[in-house]
Formats: sequence, C-alpha cells, structure tokens
Amino acid sequence: MSTPSRFVSLTTIPTSPPHDDRAARRVSPLRDVLAGDVADELQRILDHHDPATTNLYLYRPSSSVAAARGGTLTGLWPSERRRALGRVLLALPDGVEVVPVQLLTYPMAVISQEHPVSTLGAEAVAAAERLGATLWVWEGDDGPGMHSAAAMVGPVA
Repeated sequence: MSTPSRFVSLTTIPTSPPHDDRAARRVSPLRDVLAGDVADELQRILDHHDPATTNLYLYRPSSSVAAARGGTLTGLWPSERRRALGRVLLALPDGVEVVPVQLLTYPMAVISQEHPVSTLGAEAVAAAERLGATLWVWEGDDGPGMHSAAAMVGPVA
C-alpha cells in the first residue's frame, strides 16, 4: 500500500482506479465516511487516499442533518444517527481536509467565467486544481461544463 494522498469530494465513485495519487468524489461518500458506513468500493479508494472536501460539499451533509427528516442525504435515517453525524461534522476526524474557501474563490470565478458550471462544481474543480487532484466526474454532474472545466485542471476519471 502506498502513502495516502488527498482527494476532493465531488461525484460518484468510479469503478476504475485514479490516474494519479489523488481523486475527487461526491458528498454521499463523504457522508458515508463520516458516518462510518463505507461501502467496499469506497474502502478500496480510501485504502490509498485520504479524504478532502470543500466548504460547500461539507455544507451539504450538514444541511441534510439540520433538515432532519426532510434532508436528502439523511432524511430516512433515524434521529440518533443524524445527530451522531452532526457531532462528527462539528469535529471532523483527523485526515479529513477541508480546502479553505479563501484559496478557491478567485479560481472559482475564473472557472465559472470559462465554463458553464454551478458554484458547487466550480469549487470542486478549483479544489482539485489546488490539490493537484484527479477529478472524478460522473457523466450527469453539471453537464458538459463540468467535464470541460475538470479537463482544464488535469486528468478526469
């Protein structure tokens, strides 16, 4: 096993290995990591990469927990499980990096001007660029703008 590296929370976990030492993925796997409910496919990635995320991707599970039964990511969870995730969100485990937004805002603005992506997508692409990460992009994420923006910063899986 190699030394773990970072990957950014973005999209669905692909079945192929990353092109380099870093990868990006979406928030449901982040939620699963923080809740201690990691699927085998995600565990294979975590065996070689430490998780990193962005402010907005971290906000998504927080928002879902706060929304209680209406939350998209945790709405079907029992209340105690949601509260437990909320406690973890307040004190992230060692090894989970959050890329500071002040490092991303200008690159996000540039990315948004050059590619039709959402703010969430621009933040993920900027974070992957900042970390030198391979960006894992699901075909449905932000449409073709996300794919062109992701390709701009490096390998896309």
